[in-house]
Amino acid sequence: MFLRKDFCVILIYSDFGCKSMKIKPSAILFDMDGVLVDSLESWWKSLNQAFKAFDHKEISKDEFIKIYWGHDLRDNIEKMRLDPEIGNFCNIIYGEHIDAVNIYTDTKDTLQKLKMYKRAIITNTPRNWTRQILKKFDIETCFSHIITSDDVRKAKPDPEIIFKACERLDVSPKTVLLVGDTESDVKAGNAAGCTVVGIDIDADYTIGKLSELTEIVE
Repeated sequence: MFLRKDFCVILIYSDFGCKSMKIKPSAILFDMDGVLVDSLESWWKSLNQAFKAFDHKEISKDEFIKIYWGHDLRDNIEKMRLDPEIGNFCNIIYGEHIDAVNIYTDTKDTLQKLKMYKRAIITNTPRNWTRQILKKFDIETCFSHIITSDDVRKAKPDPEIIFKACERLDVSPKTVLLVGDTESDVKAGNAAGCTVVGIDIDADYTIGKLSELTEIVE
């Protein structure tokens, strides 16, 4: 692990010298799917329903994770040279599968412990479904801004969504902490100059679950 010079660094000393180091970012940006909530099952089912409606072969969950998870759905549909209406239909009928979305057990407690920080959501999920999910679990008010794929021209891994979030929060991307769980999150954060915390993925910091974030920040 490393610490960026842009951050305020807090040193905790013991009788044996420097025990640990924490950082104090100007804000924390959270991806939603795979970080705050488990929505993999819901998106997989939604996409397969769309494939079936367009007479396209359905895919396994492993294929879905490898090809689609964490990426902008419309971009992936285009890259796969499929009918763009498949992506549009998937987003439209996604609401039928929101019941399959679950909040991680440590999400609310972690957000409560980090309430002193400016916080925003940056997600490739469309705005309508994002707000419904956040309201479903009563965590919408934990974030001062919610930026989705509907708010940008290019979704993650493009860094545009990060720049927009930082502009609204009035902070520099170089002093921001981004929490994500996919390669798209890491690429977007690196491109924007953020320090990235990856959940089960290589990043500037890697943690196994969201609650471990409190061990990194003050």
